[in-house]
This record gives sequence, structure tokens and C-alpha cells, in this order.
Amino acid sequence: MPRPRRAAAAAREEPARARLDVDERRRQLVALGLDLFGARSYDAVSIDELAAAAGISKGLLYHYFPTKKDFYVATVRAAADQLVARTSDDTQGTPLERLRAGLDAYLDYVIEHQQPYTALMRGGVGVDVEVSRIVDETRAALGTRLLEGTPVDAKDPLVRVALRGWIGFVEAATLDWLDGKRKVPRLKLRELLAMTLMRTLESVASG
Repeated sequence: MPRPRRAAAAAREEPARARLDVDERRRQLVALGLDLFGARSYDAVSIDELAAAAGISKGLLYHYFPTKKDFYVATVRAAADQLVARTSDDTQGTPLERLRAGLDAYLDYVIEHQQPYTALMRGGVGVDVEVSRIVDETRAALGTRLLEGTPVDAKDPLVRVALRGWIGFVEAATLDWLDGKRKVPRLKLRELLAMTLMRTLESVASG
């Protein structure tokens, strides 16, 4: 028999191990969800298909995610975290050089995840509070990241308005670029996006 102290330690370790298993399983399911929701629309993917692809029962899938929308929201959050992490690097240089690096990382991600990016920007599950909040948080995080090193006050209301408008421009221009089979060279698109922000910030600073 284990000694009392060892038994107590084992009892503490068991829930922790089980929790790690649950977290790891959720990560695996979210990765699967990214693939499936990325390939087709939200409505086209069924719970039956999700469970079958994961090799588990619907009941077990509901244990991890109470509803299909909960599952979808988790994949949206994961995609948003990936995008922010991709554009958050330690690039040194001038504000313009750092902006270009951030936009390059953004476009890399968009190209690699074109279908889920397009679906999310065009509505996903429609008007949903949770999804909208994630998108807004992602926009704010990207804006903060891309303003790093620029000679402007990110808390200035006019700067925030200008930045939000520019991010909307980036999203619309990127979607149009993807729809047009990227006939515009990527470098020219990046420079258009970068210089539009720099000119906007110059206008704000001088105004």
C-alpha cells in the first residue's frame, strides 16, 4: 500500500493529469474544426460529421462543446489567436519597416487560411455576439501591434477612429485581392496598405 503522503500526492496528480487530457483533447478537436469549418460554411458542417471525423460519439463531442455554435466559436478564437500571434514579432527597424513586416505576416496567414478567413470576414454564423466580440478584439490587437513604433498616441480618439477605418480597408482590400485570384502583385498590395496607414497617421498628427 502507498504511504499516506504518497497516496495524497497521487490523488492530487490524478485530476491534474485528467485535466491535461481534457485540454489536449479540446485542442485536437479545435484543430479539426478549423479544417472542417475552413473548407465549408458553418451550416454545411454537421455535428454528426464533426463527431465522425474526430472518431468519437456525438455525446462525447457535446461533453467538450455543449453546442455546435460553441464548437465554432472555439475555432474562431483559435484562428484569431493564431493571427495575432503571427503578426506579433520582434521585428526591429523604422515604423514603416515594422508595419511592412506585420502586413507580410498578416498576408501569409490570410493566404494559408483563405477559406476560414473569408468565411469569418463575411459573416460566419451571421450576426453573433460572441463571434463579433472575437473579431473586434482581434482588430484591436492587430491595430495595437501595427502602431508599435509609430509617433502617434494610440489612445487618441482620432487615432483610434483612423486605425479602425484603416483595418476595415485592409480587410475589404484583402478579400477583393483573394477574389481576384491575386492579379495584383502581393508586394503592391502590401505597399498600398502600408502607405495608406502612414499617410493617414501623418494627416492625424498634423491635424
